[in-house]
Amino acid sequence: MFLKRFLNISALHVRNLSYVQGQSPAPKVREYFYYIDHEGMLFLDDARIKNFTSCFKEKKFLEFFFNRLKLNDTDRYKQEFPFLSICGRERNYIRCDDLPIVFTHIFEDSDKAEMISYAHAGDKLRVPWQPNRVCMFPDSGRVYHPAPGRYGSIGLIRSKLAIELSSYFTFENGEDQPPTSLRWKNKEFELDQHWWKDTYIGKREAKVL
Repeated sequence: MFLKRFLNISALHVRNLSYVQGQSPAPKVREYFYYIDHEGMLFLDDARIKNFTSCFKEKKFLEFFFNRLKLNDTDRYKQEFPFLSICGRERNYIRCDDLPIVFTHIFEDSDKAEMISYAHAGDKLRVPWQPNRVCMFPDSGRVYHPAPGRYGSIGLIRSKLAIELSSYFTFENGEDQPPTSLRWKNKEFELDQHWWKDTYIGKREAKVL
């Protein structure tokens, strides 16, 4: 329920917002505005059509952009665009359907360690895969995984991968409650039900409640 409340609040603020892409509020400063959908695709916020043909796809650009992404700690657009990527003189304000980090696939690196990749940048953007820290919010059906702290410490798992993982969940407390374990590669992982409470979502939920 919290996620739905947060997203509705964000949408309301953005509808009433006025900006111009590339505006200059101060000398040598340019401001741009972006949107990230629930599949992790990056768009200019005011793009009329948001689909695979209009999203940013160049992996080096995505790596550069997301490596500089953090919580918006400025006094500009903080409520409407809660995330920010500063690239030289450009301030890139970001809003998202859910969270800015969206995990897309799990793979093994050259050392055979399992990693989970995000932002459609292939192996350029990744974190260690932690099957015991996957969590699902039953009210939304969305699945999450830890992300680097500069992003708010939590990321969304895209729908395709989430559906795959959900077939390995066990719901000992009933399907209206979060899953209790995940079977991954013939090993049962008891799920940590509390780690997300200290993340961006957890802190925002505490404020709303």
